[in-house]
Amino acid sequence: KSGLDPGGAWHAWGMACLKAGNLSSAREKFNRCLKPPMDLNQLNHGSRLVQDVIQYLESTVKPIVIADDDYFATLRELEATLRTRSLALEVMCEGKIQHNSYYQECLFYLHSYGTNLAIISFYMRHDCMREALLHLLNKESPSEVFIEGIFIPSYESGKLHMLENLLETIDPGLESWGVYLIAACKYLQRKNYYHILYELQQFMKDHVRAAMTCIRFFTHGAKSYTELGGKQTWLLKIKDHLKVYLQEVSRSSGRKKMASTFRKKMSATDVSRHINTVDLQMEVTKFLHRCESSGTSQMTGSSLPTLFGNNNMKMDVACKVMLEGKNIEEGFGIAFRVLQDFQLEATEVYSRVAKQLVKQQKYSEIRQLLKCVNESGVAAKNDGDNIILNCLNEFKNIPPEDLDNLIQDMDSDENKVQAYVMCNKLRSAYLVSVRQEKTRAVQLVQHVRQLAENSGDDVVKAICAQWL
Repeated sequence: KSGLDPGGAWHAWGMACLKAGNLSSAREKFNRCLKPPMDLNQLNHGSRLVQDVIQYLESTVKPIVIADDDYFATLRELEATLRTRSLALEVMCEGKIQHNSYYQECLFYLHSYGTNLAIISFYMRHDCMREALLHLLNKESPSEVFIEGIFIPSYESGKLHMLENLLETIDPGLESWGVYLIAACKYLQRKNYYHILYELQQFMKDHVRAAMTCIRFFTHGAKSYTELGGKQTWLLKIKDHLKVYLQEVSRSSGRKKMASTFRKKMSATDVSRHINTVDLQMEVTKFLHRCESSGTSQMTGSSLPTLFGNNNMKMDVACKVMLEGKNIEEGFGIAFRVLQDFQLEATEVYSRVAKQLVKQQKYSEIRQLLKCVNESGVAAKNDGDNIILNCLNEFKNIPPEDLDNLIQDMDSDENKVQAYVMCNKLRSAYLVSVRQEKTRAVQLVQHVRQLAENSGDDVVKAICAQWL
């Protein structure tokens, strides 16, 4: 009469029927106020009213025992519960859910008015993981429901192995779980739970991704190569994963291809390249670990470069290896292989090293670097000269004698003239210029005279004028 919503009254009446144990009457009353959710896959447990009904029913459940007033009835109940719990999952679920009218009632309300997440969470609460998984598959629920309803509760309660065993029992190839497993991996990565992630990747036999996780374990948080030296087992694990992957690829290529949809794929060439990178990183690690232990190491950077980074970082590794040995020659072999394997810009790396040597005032080492570069067999004609020219920007800090020695080591007279000009040694530039072929000598001497005039060096200007 008053036009008020009768839903609240029907709900209260239904709850009263439940409490009185009149289950069929309760169903009828709730039917008038409860509605199924618009989207069964929404990430909640349905309406508050449905949750109240389930909560009440679950709290009311008693194990079925012989109706007598025996004082030991509670002990027998306890014994029955313990016995049921120790049985296999399916038996336990059958014993606990199928033969209990209150649990059956819960399932009726959940299936009629609850979300998939609510049904799955109910099964999980009552140790019926298998039923939860089958419901998920049957309803083709999205991966968020799997994460929220099954995966998180499993690892939080230490039942990840049980979950893995069930996934494998239901589908030995794991293909039907692919979407859910990948979603679980992404979730763990976002949460930075890398140890659980690694365990899951091994279970999935996703060897390429497992190798990538091992790379993170190797590099993450290390501040020195001494620390990396202690983490070399991860490098061996990376190799193991990649080798197993190669074996599996070669085995499956002979058979009719069964495409695994969710495991990461990589070409055999790329895998072999990665194995080479790991081998080279092991050499680098051993070498730099030894340098740090013996105290020859001088470079300290904010981040520790490894060969698993981008090309810039790989160039840092090559520089570090050359600079941290007893001398340039000691680390040059490994650095050269890094440059060759990753096709890095060698001249740029050598120039970086030369500039560092200027800062460290190791001028004889620069000459040794040039010797190594020339003997490497792949240096271009002007590489050595360019390395010297690149480090002459710091010429003010180089003692005159060392500076002269460096410029004298250059191959090309043209480059020597350029170097002397850069260092304001115009008289030396003039002396090299006049040794050139006549036409070229005239051009060079004119250039030196102009510079002398600009800088107010009357002596050199006069000499140039007289020669011209």
